[in-house]
Amino acid sequence: MNYIKEVAHTPAYILEKIKKIKHVALDMDGTIYNGETLFPYTTDFLKKLKRLGISYSFLTNNPSKNTSEYLEKLKALEIEATEEDMYTSAQATIDYLKHHHPEWKRLFILGTPSMIEQFEKNGFISTSDSPEDEPDALIVSFDKSLTYSRLCRAAWWAKQNKPYFATNPDWVCPTDQSVVLVDCGAIYTCIEAATGRKPDKVLGKPQPEMLNGILKSKNLRRDQVVMVGDRIYTDMIMAYRAKSLGVLVLSGEATLNDAEKADPKLDLILQNIGELGKLIEYAQKQH
Repeated sequence: MNYIKEVAHTPAYILEKIKKIKHVALDMDGTIYNGETLFPYTTDFLKKLKRLGISYSFLTNNPSKNTSEYLEKLKALEIEATEEDMYTSAQATIDYLKHHHPEWKRLFILGTPSMIEQFEKNGFISTSDSPEDEPDALIVSFDKSLTYSRLCRAAWWAKQNKPYFATNPDWVCPTDQSVVLVDCGAIYTCIEAATGRKPDKVLGKPQPEMLNGILKSKNLRRDQVVMVGDRIYTDMIMAYRAKSLGVLVLSGEATLNDAEKADPKLDLILQNIGELGKLIEYAQKQH
């Protein structure tokens, strides 16, 4: 297990991988901030990347906000970003449906109003909570506006064997509040318990499409991109499937004990992105 405590002790083969990095794909919750609290090292890390000529983007499995809302949140935290820098699991789901099932337009969406608005802006129709308003497919997501009747309607359409997609597999959403935020994975597991039906496909991380999209848009090789996140079963598995370097940070969900048990073995474990900044800078100075 490559748990780096001191950059000077980093194995040479890891330094060689780090030296190739041209772009950093960053998870958000648990990686650059926790809930509404920006980590104290985030701003300096992003400034260091710019100084070193390394670009970055933000990937999140949390679809409860649309892209504009995420950009507003980042701006409030004094982080500069554009629409091209953001990719959410809601957008990944939209892109998947457009590419694989362009004929499906009517969706029953178990999600927040802002997420539903994002689907509608992309040409989809959100069906109502009625057995007469039949959708082409069912979409289940992290829904902070969840109501019992809409959960039951989603279960109904799952029971009717409608095509069924989930935006992300996360069980909980990181937060700095004294509460457990039940995420999409827990919601679709509830539907499974009630109906015996699992989603036909779960989008977002760890599916490699989210990282592959960055490679294509930035015209980069797989060894020039690093995926950084706090979750093994989404962030690190996506990096593994996309055949890019994965860096687990211990500032969010995963613990060092989790990292020790990870299968496949993790590429690199650091305390936080501040340590990654030090490591990138150190690697670039090596000859």
